[in-house]
Amino acid sequence: MTPIKEIRVGIAGTGAIALACAAWLRQAGHAVLLWSPGGQGAEALRTQPLEAVGVQPCRVTVEVADDAAQLCQASDVLLLALPVNGHKRVMDALLPFLRDGQTVIVSSMASLSSLYLHESARRAGRRVTVASFGTTVLTARRESATQVKVMTRRQAVGVSALPSAGVEKAVELCTALFGGGFFAQENTLASALANVNPQSHGPLAVFNWTRIERAENWPQYHCMTPGVARAIEALDLERRAVASAFGIELGPIEEHFARSFGTASARLEDIAAELHAKRGGPPGPVRTDTRYVSEDMPYGLAFVEALGAIAGVATPATRTIVDAASLASGIDFRQRNDLLAPLGLARESVAGLLARL
Repeated sequence: MTPIKEIRVGIAGTGAIALACAAWLRQAGHAVLLWSPGGQGAEALRTQPLEAVGVQPCRVTVEVADDAAQLCQASDVLLLALPVNGHKRVMDALLPFLRDGQTVIVSSMASLSSLYLHESARRAGRRVTVASFGTTVLTARRESATQVKVMTRRQAVGVSALPSAGVEKAVELCTALFGGGFFAQENTLASALANVNPQSHGPLAVFNWTRIERAENWPQYHCMTPGVARAIEALDLERRAVASAFGIELGPIEEHFARSFGTASARLEDIAAELHAKRGGPPGPVRTDTRYVSEDMPYGLAFVEALGAIAGVATPATRTIVDAASLASGIDFRQRNDLLAPLGLARESVAGLLARL
């Protein structure tokens, strides 16, 4: 058997997905360097091993970078594994230190954050490839500063790239890092719109808001009742209509669940029941600043609204969920997206945006 070629991967982020990826990559024989943009998230790993439990249990050591400069200089490939509301800030920190020829993988990308990074790098005179996942390769939960539970390795993950000519090499790279199951997507917008988390998380959060505020223990698939499932399906139809206006054909949300989790049911409410029976969870959020609203509302649903405005596609169900979440939380989530203005989407056309991709 041919030994695996070691790739030095620098990971920006120290949350559940970052630690899960670090453990997975080390177990696969790659070198891993972690950087905590917040400053403290990786400190314990300087002296203690990282332990993963779940689908691929292991105990590995990782290196820790002091800053963005060290992360870029010591890595062949960069992996951004952090909430999308931190993408712009972290991308701005990395930009001065990127090297020509480097690949940056954004996991997972939303609101065209990869386009922001690629265009910013190009303006700075740096030639990099920015690969995007529409969802994460792994699902995970951080148990402590040094332990992560890896719950799922998705069976299929789409990959896009900027420039788009680099997509096949990006798929090859991701396969070398994580194993098989990657497939090429036509462009970065397809990756952004392939992510169904905003459409599923938004109604779940809005219609279970009192459970979240009271920090109740609620299994989210059990609470994806027929009524909630209908709302999710309405948002999913708008997501697909917006994608179609940009020439992108996406399958329904039910296909996503089947591809990611191997579900057999046809209807969303039955898929939810099937997942609850299999997994008993995961538990729903218990804080009102959950990523289901802090990320998925501004960078997912409000982004779909913005695209709909460009393409002349009505998105009333999406608007209703964003309005309801904003009303309940007292936060205007449309104003929380820090990528829409720098990307200039309010002045863009369908043809103009597609040309940039």
